[in-house]
Parts: sequence; C-alpha cells; structure tokens
Amino acid sequence: MRVAVVWNHDHTGVINRFGQPCPEEYSRETVESVVAALQEGGHETLLCEGDKRLLTKLERFMPPDSQARPSGIVFNMAYGIQGECRFTHVPAMLEMAGVPYTGSSPLGQVLALDKVITKRLIRDGGVPTPNFRVMRRGTESTGNLRFPVVVKPRHEGASCGLQLVHEPGQLRQAVEVIVTQYGQDALVEEYIEGREIWVALLGNGELEVLPLVEYDFGDRETRLVTWEDKMLMAAAESHTICPAQIGSKLATVLRDISVATFRACQCRDFARVDLRIDRSGQPFVLEINSMPGIGIPSTYVLAATTAGYSFSSLVNRIFDVAHTRYFGTGNIKSLRNISR
Repeated sequence: MRVAVVWNHDHTGVINRFGQPCPEEYSRETVESVVAALQEGGHETLLCEGDKRLLTKLERFMPPDSQARPSGIVFNMAYGIQGECRFTHVPAMLEMAGVPYTGSSPLGQVLALDKVITKRLIRDGGVPTPNFRVMRRGTESTGNLRFPVVVKPRHEGASCGLQLVHEPGQLRQAVEVIVTQYGQDALVEEYIEGREIWVALLGNGELEVLPLVEYDFGDRETRLVTWEDKMLMAAAESHTICPAQIGSKLATVLRDISVATFRACQCRDFARVDLRIDRSGQPFVLEINSMPGIGIPSTYVLAATTAGYSFSSLVNRIFDVAHTRYFGTGNIKSLRNISR
C-alpha cells in the first residue's frame, strides 16, 4: 500500500511566521527508520512535510482509485509548525481531504494536548488526578491546593516549562514565566511525591497494554521528568525500568485507569499515559500523550520491545491498527512480511 510518512522539519512551508512555534520535532534518523520499517512491510513510501503543500503532494502520490476510495494512508509523525493545538493541524487537513492516517483525530489530539480538559474528563470518569487550578496571573486563590505544586503550560508536551514551586510566594513568578514564554494559561497542580510510571497503549477496540515503564530518579533531589530528561532519553536510558516492578493488583489498577483515560480523551491507535504513585500506593494520572515518541530509544518503543516487538513490527502494527480502523481488516501483506 502507499504510505506517506508526514513530519515537520522544514518550517518554511507556511504563509506567515506567526504564532507560538512548536518545540518538538522528530529526528531525521527516527523518521527514516520508520520509512525503512514500512518498506520492510512491503509498502511504497513517501516522506513529506506537514505544511501548506502537503495535500498537493498526497494527491499526486495516492490518488483515489476508480471508485473514489483512498489508495493510501498517512503515517502521521507531524507535531505541527506553529500556532495553537499544533498536533491537530495535519489530522485536520487529512480529515478535510479524505485521507486516512494513523493516530488520534483532531478531537483526540486537542483533548489530550489540553491538560486541563484531560484532567476534567478523567476526573468526571472517576480516574484519580492531582488537584489543580488554572492561573493567568499567579495571584488567583489556590483554594485547597497543597504545596509543593507543579506549574506547567496548559497546552505543551514533553515537559516544556515544567517548574516545581515549594512556597506560595514563588507562585506568581512561576505563572508569569509560563504566560510570557508560552502565551497560555498555567496549570498548577499538586506535586505527587512517589514513583513515575508510563503506560503505553496500542490498539482501539481491544487495547493492548504494553509492559509498564518506571523512571528511576535514583538519588535526585528534584524528582520530576524534565524537558532535558526527555530530550536526552538516550543518556537516561539506564534510568528506565521495564517491566516496572509493581505488584499484580496495583498493575491491574494502573492498566485499567490508563485505558479509561485513553477512552475519555477519544484517543486512537496508540498513546502513553503518565502516572504517579504516591507513598500510600495511590495512583494519579498526570496526562496522556496522544503522540508518544516512537524513536529509538523512547519509552514507548522500550515497552513494545519488552513485549516482544521489533521496531519494524511495532511500526507496521501501528499502521495495521489504523488500517483496520478505517477498512475493517488489517493489511495482510504487512503482517506476513514482519514477524513479532
């Protein structure tokens, strides 16, 4: 099948340079590895930018068949270029053009990217999440929030702008940093002292919950996974434990609330849920990542390889999950060519 791998690297394909730039981007090495995996699965591939020229390129590469049905799928790796809700930009273009793609819809992307909406949705569904407030000035009432608190942008991923605030007197400055630097509200939530667990999910109807991953902080004083940690995950690989050493009863609870979070946020195909377990053993969902990194190394790939996937079989499995969602059946050629 024709598969276009779409990413964002060359940010010149816009009409104006206007709006908050996207800080996240896949490396060329990772994207080319995905292209190679899809070719190993028997697919004809095209690598292209998720910019204003995207639909013209896709129309040439995967024109509709004689009955006006799609002749290909986009493997979406585009984090966006600029502006609000950047994860939604390429999926929205593809929805409008009638092009199938991997990953969550614009609705799922925006629900997951808006940390406040995520927390409200899952809390309404009975999923535990830290108490929080939304602030624009830092002088708003903190209500019953207990310090220390974590302050972060409402709409960013990869721990961008993450700050730990120990005293109320530091809160105003922390919120002002978020509002000034990111041009958006600050999410202020209670800091949960404890273990950090990541739960990778794969599928749609019957979700596959991959082995749990724990981030081991060792003797670090600040026990938060920062932007620097995530950008240097290769160096931090020794700090990840998979499968996490967690009792079966608690592991079942973590899987169940992760699946509930996936459902509440309307995610599709694959995602990763980030949680904390406090010292009493109570889990709390921090957020869900609707576009978890699938580079080598990444925690999502680590969980998958622990489950027995090769990198190539994981990429083709994600493709097959999306193909089944659209067309009702998996891509048999892809499945035959790639062994788990």
